[in-house]
Amino acid sequence: MRKVSIGLIGFGTIGSGVTQVLLKRRAWLRDMTGVDIELTRICDKDLTSDRGVRVDRKILTPDANVILNDPSIDIVIELIGGVHPAKEIILTALSRGKDVVTANKALLAQEGKAIFEAARKFNREIRFEASVGGGIPIIKALREGFVSNKINGIYGIINGTCNYILSRMTDENCDYGSALKAAQKLGAAEANPHLDVSGMDSVHKLILLAGLSFGAFRKPDEVYREGILEIGPRDIAYARQMGYVIKLMAIAKRSAREIEMRVHPTLIPDSHLLANVGGLYNAIYVKGDLIGENLFYGEGAGKFPTASAVISDIVDMAKQTRESGHLNYQLLDSRFRGNDSRERGNDSTQDNELKIKKMDDIESRYYIRFCAVDTPGVLAKISGILGKNGISIANVTQKDERVGGAAPIVMMTHSAVESRLRRALGLIDRLPVIKGKSVAIRVESL
Repeated sequence: MRKVSIGLIGFGTIGSGVTQVLLKRRAWLRDMTGVDIELTRICDKDLTSDRGVRVDRKILTPDANVILNDPSIDIVIELIGGVHPAKEIILTALSRGKDVVTANKALLAQEGKAIFEAARKFNREIRFEASVGGGIPIIKALREGFVSNKINGIYGIINGTCNYILSRMTDENCDYGSALKAAQKLGAAEANPHLDVSGMDSVHKLILLAGLSFGAFRKPDEVYREGILEIGPRDIAYARQMGYVIKLMAIAKRSAREIEMRVHPTLIPDSHLLANVGGLYNAIYVKGDLIGENLFYGEGAGKFPTASAVISDIVDMAKQTRESGHLNYQLLDSRFRGNDSRERGNDSTQDNELKIKKMDDIESRYYIRFCAVDTPGVLAKISGILGKNGISIANVTQKDERVGGAAPIVMMTHSAVESRLRRALGLIDRLPVIKGKSVAIRVESL
């Protein structure tokens, strides 16, 4: 029986979970995989805090070089997060003949191209199942299970913090601040939740999903992003009255020569499976030409769900070692490296030719809320401006309540071009009868 030696860098919440499982289930994993996985070294700056798991202090070190310079270590697990020094650690590990498992979506989204090129250069492997969706095996599904498919669309609820906040606002009719405090008290939100509530965490994850699906490896600043800070209980309530719920959605769609990549609050029908994904749970809805529609659902974060994904990658690597004697096949196929020349179905467009569709050119239905002075002719003025900009109204309701002396007017449009809608709203907001900035939220029919 072959033994595979593991070096863990990052002994925080996820690292301690990985450690606990590897130590307690070593025999189980050996029986299941035919490989003996040994946790040889653990590196962390803090070696005194209680992690809830007992380890031999001889394997602890504050110096990552102890692991990187150890020729007996086969696989390095990077769980420190952030871009630096995580990037340097991974590149060094690859250059020294070690394979890497990471959960670092921010690093891969920003510096992934250099890292994947290094893996190819040194004929090593890097896996990152834990970077998206916690314990949900979406990376493996896209890479292996759906390899024969042309993926046409991905719709993800992939940030548990935002989903918890919006779910609480929906269920309890509370405002954003109250929901955020509840999330922080539960441990579902950081003291500084900006990365989550701004949508950036979802952007990082969407980049990886789109890269595997479309070969569209893009930088975070190329992906359109809106967070959830502007979502209020009034719009959530009005959306529910119309048969919709509001979720922070990460969306990637492919057309003949373009892809859409965007993260923003979205109205989705309350009859859709994604509408029922509440609390800290994540879900990824995948549309493929052969598989049709698939939904992946589960805990999107947390100590043990994420540790489960990390260990799944370790086991895949370890089995590859047993079968071939070395770890030399690349996780990322040529699609993700941007040099795919293969044709899929009747579409001969190479993946590296795909461009991101400009947000101004996106077409969507829209939920719009105005606050207007309740005087005759207001609705005619609003609808006139919308009509002149090519925006057709599907339905409109004027609410009986008053907000600062103004009456809310809620509309649902037919499909409209983003740039035209924004131009129309700019004109409407300048009308003397309009009080405050109008609210517009995109709608996905799925």
